[in-house]
Amino acid sequence: MAKARSRTAARKIKDRWRSKNWYNILAPPSFDNISIADTLTDDPDNLINRVTEVSLQDLTNDFRKSHITIHFKINKISESNAHTEFVGHSLTSDYLRRMIRRRRSKIEGVYDVTTKDGAIVRIKPFATTDKRIQNSQRRVVREAMKKTIYDLGKTTTLSEFVKYILDGKIGSDIYKNCRKLYPVKRIEIFKTEVISQPTIIIEEKKPKKKEEPKELEKKEEKPKKKEETKEKAKEPIKKEEPEKPEEKEEKPKKKEEKKPKVPKKKEKPVAKKVTKKPVAKKETKKPAAKKTSAKKTTKKN
Repeated sequence: MAKARSRTAARKIKDRWRSKNWYNILAPPSFDNISIADTLTDDPDNLINRVTEVSLQDLTNDFRKSHITIHFKINKISESNAHTEFVGHSLTSDYLRRMIRRRRSKIEGVYDVTTKDGAIVRIKPFATTDKRIQNSQRRVVREAMKKTIYDLGKTTTLSEFVKYILDGKIGSDIYKNCRKLYPVKRIEIFKTEVISQPTIIIEEKKPKKKEEPKELEKKEEKPKKKEETKEKAKEPIKKEEPEKPEEKEEKPKKKEEKKPKVPKKKEKPVAKKVTKKPVAKKETKKPAAKKTSAKKTTKKN
């Protein structure tokens, strides 16, 4: 009896792996719907609100952005695709450690920004300096950071605001404003969180292609030529009168044959004879003859 029960129980147990299906996770349209990863599940409803982390290097193939990790949440499933939405981003710990050193001050801030399309984003920037600074100087830097972030959030949508953060444009804008007050070394936004998704739908305007004025002028000129040809066809054709015989007898004048020009030989310049003036010879004095004293000779007797 025990063996029979075990056989019936084994038949009832189903293989869970066979019942599961593969689903492709896609990035949001602001990231060109790139496929991030694949996952298995037997029930697609279990995938909703699941968060995946991806490096920005995998999306853009840019090695310089390998320290940025992006967080996507699955919000919709269609057939075998799981669509996501942007939830936030963060920087790796090793990248942050490189920027912070001893005898330097770190200025942090937390700001909740509402974008143009009604989304609320929490931003956490930080700044570093070469030396330790006072608390009054820290307040001035935080105010400059807050002002630039709020001003940019009011004029941009969520997708545009995220692109500015990931490209580092917000950090460069804050750096320019803070530099006037205190010489800050570097500014980075190390973390963002989307508290609420956008509520207002705003269509992004695509730039229109400007037509070249030259092409328009050419198009306008073509129908004019056709009208001119029609007018010419309507006009009666005038018959040309035959020329008088006297005019035909006139012989054309013979063209004077041009003689080929002979190139003139260039005369060689005559070398001028240079007459040398006679040089007066210097009189050379002859050496005076040495006077020799005559030796007296004595004759021997």
